[in-house]
Amino acid sequence: MSRPTLHLFDPALVKPALIAAFAKLDPRVQWRNPVMFVVYVGSLFTTALAIAQPQEFTAAVTLWLWFTVLFANFAEALAEGRSQAQAAALRSLKKQTWAKKLRGSYERNSSQDPLAWLPLEADLLRKGDVVLIEAGDIVPADAEVIDGVASVDESAITGESAPVIRESGGDFSAITGGTRVLSDWLVARVSVNPGETFVDRMIAMVENAKRQKTPNEIALTILLVALTLVFLGVVVTLLPFSVFSVAANGSGEPVGLVVLVALLVCLIPTTIAGLLSAIGVAGMSRMMQANVIATSGRAVEAAGDVDVLLLDKTGTITLGNRQASAFIPAPGVTQAELADAAQLASLADETPEGRSIVVLAKQLFNLRERDVAALGAQFVHFTAQTRMSGVDLDGGRQLRKGAADAIRKHVAALGGSFPSALQKSVEEVARRGSTPLVVADGVRVLGVVELKDVVKGGIKERFAELRRMGIKTVMVTGDNRLTAAAIAAEAGVDDFLAEATPEDKLALIRSHQAAGRLVAMTGDGTNDAPALAQADVAVAMNSGTQAAKEAGNMVDLDSNPTKLIEIVETGKQMLMTRGSLTTFSIANDLAKYFAIVPAAFVSTYPQLSALNVMQLTSPASAILSAVVFNALIIVFLIPLALKGVRYRAVGAAALLRRNLALYGLGGVIVPFIGIKLIDMAIAALGLA
Repeated sequence: MSRPTLHLFDPALVKPALIAAFAKLDPRVQWRNPVMFVVYVGSLFTTALAIAQPQEFTAAVTLWLWFTVLFANFAEALAEGRSQAQAAALRSLKKQTWAKKLRGSYERNSSQDPLAWLPLEADLLRKGDVVLIEAGDIVPADAEVIDGVASVDESAITGESAPVIRESGGDFSAITGGTRVLSDWLVARVSVNPGETFVDRMIAMVENAKRQKTPNEIALTILLVALTLVFLGVVVTLLPFSVFSVAANGSGEPVGLVVLVALLVCLIPTTIAGLLSAIGVAGMSRMMQANVIATSGRAVEAAGDVDVLLLDKTGTITLGNRQASAFIPAPGVTQAELADAAQLASLADETPEGRSIVVLAKQLFNLRERDVAALGAQFVHFTAQTRMSGVDLDGGRQLRKGAADAIRKHVAALGGSFPSALQKSVEEVARRGSTPLVVADGVRVLGVVELKDVVKGGIKERFAELRRMGIKTVMVTGDNRLTAAAIAAEAGVDDFLAEATPEDKLALIRSHQAAGRLVAMTGDGTNDAPALAQADVAVAMNSGTQAAKEAGNMVDLDSNPTKLIEIVETGKQMLMTRGSLTTFSIANDLAKYFAIVPAAFVSTYPQLSALNVMQLTSPASAILSAVVFNALIIVFLIPLALKGVRYRAVGAAALLRRNLALYGLGGVIVPFIGIKLIDMAIAALGLA
């Protein structure tokens, strides 16, 4: 199930956009777009002239100048309206709800009655409060699960009807306010204060009309302003030249003020200036359609400029459902002994890999119903630093399972050694592209558990596309180098980082940035937060921890690590759209030059009539046709600005050639045809 989307020119969007187009005539709003502000001032000037000296030509030019301003306002308002429409479903989550706040403190597995709660309005909850959420309850605020396991309906956030499992511990403990618990119960600690929830931030983002301009957008605006100032200086000097020429020749008429204003408006880059803001807003809107929340337009633009992608192996490059497939014992150890130790070390491991070890031991050796209390078990949970987990038992037994190098260090620290024969087993498993987990009982290494994973279909072709675009892909994994190398070769990534710790990820990102590259990565755990905070484009999973979401500048509502590739493509599509329309806008000035310049000065310099290559009906018709085309082209380009140009996985050089061929040449040809057709229509109506 996905959210309903409105058509581009849906009446629900067009009507508010038309109203907003007139509201944006406020000079304080117009001033934010310097190029269109020149058109705005020119419209005011010609309006004053039309009132002082009423003429049909002056009135017609004035009317279409105002249309030019209004159409530019309409394009921006329509883009903003689409974003605001996407926020409508999110606003429905802000209904008044009640929370079940627990009395006093709460400790997991304590004898405290989880039903000892007080009703409280959700808006009164504060960070640190502990709440009980039972089946059928609405999650009152963003929180971290500290006890319980439940299925949660997140369709209001993700658009997907399939429930997800949320549980304490690990990277799937975050729950979002406004979602609904479908089964069982959860005890959760509120992680935000009122007004700071994830939904609040999403609504603020998609409704934020005062969007900050991105660096590239600022640079382009400066270029457009510079071009406008050049044309303004040229047009200002044309009047005294015209007056001087008439006086010197003793014949002809000087160019009129209305004609000069029309000339200026047609020559400055009004097309891209009128659509520039709409392109940026539409880029954020397309991210929202992909179920990705970008905290700023900067993040969307940075996604289009990314040079390096850091991708987790599990779940992104591979299917992520690594399952235990075999127990490979060390010399002198039986398979049953290895399976027994591996199962004990995995009883508290709630990851899919840990659970699969427990299941495989049950299937092969009927190992079940372990009496944890009788064994005096004290479980040691996995951390990104140790890269091991296990259990301490009565009698001093220390059962550990983890990466081969981590177990080697652990055994060495206890005074033991790692069998060379087992090292060969580890390497063989790794060469097959599987993941070897080594199990140790104190200083005694028992053997290897083989975990199998599968590379996703089509991922190699996606990486090839990214390579053609000049983007380097780096696979990040906690696996040993042999396993990482096998998966990297099969997937077709450019490089890999094996046995990665949070510090390694951070160092890798900084090294690429020091070389002048922009880096993108995904993450969902607290241990990913430092690297996410460092990356230029940091996509946090919605199912991940609060720390990860706060560190990132984008949040993927679908919690799909592969989405990073789509995010980069969306960012590049926005940059392609901006470049294409900029090329078209500047190119179409050439055709308008041939239309309006000869017509404007033919009364002063009759010889200029030879430049009337389009054979326009009259000077007045030529000038009016150019002004009308200048206004209408903005309307015709609104769909392209909002939908974006068609994405192609090509390099910058190939993209430049394509832009020049399609939008450069098209920007020259289309105005010739459009202005001629408008001139013919004006002549047919007897207005020439």
